[in-house]
Amino acid sequence: MLDPQALARVRAGVASALSDDAADTVAGAFYARLFAEYPDFRGFFPAAMDQQRHRLLRAVDHVVRHLDDREFLPFLHQLGRDHRKHGLTGAHFLAAQNALVDALRTTADPDVWTDETDDAWRRVVSMICNSMAVGADTEDLPPYWGATVVEHHRVLDDLAIVRLQTDADIPFAAGQYLSVQIPQRPRMWRYLSPAIAPNDYRGIEFHVRRVSAGWVSPAIVSETTVGDRWLLGPPLGGLSVDTAPGSEDVLMIAGGTGIAPLRAQLMDMAMRSRNPRVHLFVGGEYPSDLYDLDTLWNLARTNPWLTIVPVVEQPEEPWWRPGPAREFPPGMNHTMVGKLGQVVTRFGSWADRQIQVCGSPSMVRTTLYALRKVGTPMQNVQHDPLGQ
Repeated sequence: MLDPQALARVRAGVASALSDDAADTVAGAFYARLFAEYPDFRGFFPAAMDQQRHRLLRAVDHVVRHLDDREFLPFLHQLGRDHRKHGLTGAHFLAAQNALVDALRTTADPDVWTDETDDAWRRVVSMICNSMAVGADTEDLPPYWGATVVEHHRVLDDLAIVRLQTDADIPFAAGQYLSVQIPQRPRMWRYLSPAIAPNDYRGIEFHVRRVSAGWVSPAIVSETTVGDRWLLGPPLGGLSVDTAPGSEDVLMIAGGTGIAPLRAQLMDMAMRSRNPRVHLFVGGEYPSDLYDLDTLWNLARTNPWLTIVPVVEQPEEPWWRPGPAREFPPGMNHTMVGKLGQVVTRFGSWADRQIQVCGSPSMVRTTLYALRKVGTPMQNVQHDPLGQ
């Protein structure tokens, strides 16, 4: 689509736009221009726009990083379908093109933003908006589904497991994530990964950790009650394990609630008779952060292809966390101490593995850095482009 020089200009522009100093300015300018030109668009979005701005820039960054391998097209189609939950159609995406280019130009050095740069960016933005429009306008499924909370279990003071029953079957696959809206925070959609695979009972389970200064996660952890009605948007993401005969073995790396999409895939794999070997490193700051080890150990005991390795940054519980010290299941691998990425790479580059990394954005970034440093082929690594 772009020649190498044009692609270099666009990528340099993204690096500038996503810098700490410019990112908020770019996102703010985009929505200000969009709402000024189309005032009725404002009603599609929540009053607090911080998360929306952050997601916009992450999506643009992901697309630009993959412009030369065409991986971005399915992602953009998914993103367009997902935005239907806001009431948006393809026409809304097409209307946003000029506002996005203008916002990017506002932070660029005037000497750098040449006519050639402007042309390259307009072609990229046109492709982004047109692809999202196609995804939004060609989808026959509902924009969202209803679900009822049937269980809310507070595992830690800042972490809850929520189980729901959906009104209808949702066509998601193990490893994908869904956008979620709760009654306590209308119009504030957040992405969560199901921790179990699709099943005949239309059950779904989410693991949610409270985010400091967050709007939605504190309400899920502290205010959710049985009987609450949630809305669940269409599935996104493409984490998956190739289980065909002769496929490479698998390395999974999970930090905190990042275990959810990996656990869902492991449960799905456990229904098959043959699987590649899987090494799962699951990490947390303290032992109690490894809240799901009992479930994982039960999976490993009945599936010899699965090995679980617990990792903690601090081997002792903090004084402020009440309750007895976390005891790990007997027979499990010895607990390793250190940063998750550093512990994993003590064993080499894992260059012969399918690799998945899931966790907070900072955990994913540091783990990817550690893998690159030891020579891990990045084409072997999967991780979701949007944070959870």
